[in-house]
Amino acid sequence: MVIYYIVLLVMTMLGSVASLFLKKASGSNGFVDMLKNINLYIGGFLYVSSAVLNIWLLKILDYSVILPLTSLTYIWTMVLSYFILKEKITVKKILGICLILIGAVIISLS
Repeated sequence: MVIYYIVLLVMTMLGSVASLFLKKASGSNGFVDMLKNINLYIGGFLYVSSAVLNIWLLKILDYSVILPLTSLTYIWTMVLSYFILKEKITVKKILGICLILIGAVIISLS
């Protein structure tokens, strides 16, 4: 059973990294340049990979467990945005992450 939760963590990480690549692709000058941007395709591939893992996990784990735990993506996103995009982490963000973690633990234990 632990392996499924590890896969779920990987799925959420993939989704977060996918968003990072799409953010980089969004900096393109115009639609045509965005279509030429490799970050668009890397981000898309990672999103699809995350979705496939999500579908596979839905066959095994309860939906009421998987959906709340996908909120872990917000944690990875904050960490990546801090280290890679140099965005600030505020007290409100930390409080929100703490609440997400508490909720994820409560859901996974039930």
